[in-house]
Amino acid sequence: MFYGEYKHTIDRKGRLIIPAKFRLLTKENYIDKLYVTRGLDKCLFVFVEEEWKAQEHKFRSLPFTKRDSRKFNRLYFSGACEASLDKQGRILIPKYLKEYAQIKKEVIIVGVSNRFEIWDEGVWKEYYKNTQSSFEDIAEELIDPPDKF
Repeated sequence: MFYGEYKHTIDRKGRLIIPAKFRLLTKENYIDKLYVTRGLDKCLFVFVEEEWKAQEHKFRSLPFTKRDSRKFNRLYFSGACEASLDKQGRILIPKYLKEYAQIKKEVIIVGVSNRFEIWDEGVWKEYYKNTQSSFEDIAEELIDPPDKF
């Protein structure tokens, strides 16, 4: 659903224009709401409502008696906010989420199939630089794991 990498600027009021291709997808699929929350690796995750509900169902099923489940759910859901596109195709990113993701002004929006991610440009460049060399090794391990025999 969401693919590609786009450079955008967040304005002083915390508004971020969503890439045109992503806006078109939301319009074509009658998507009114997006959900933004703390992601992993210092980025923000953005889900359409249907995918957000699936994530919520999955994480709600984690046992609350397990300390790590409670920690994860607290951080993940307490950071979440509902966002709607304004007439200019922007969403408002709350200050606490910008601080979490170290977002200053320039951002990279990355499509990751069922979600898109918002990264501070400098954080994304560093992440990409540190992980691109292991891309093939990761693919080999995840997609075609070695036999355990």
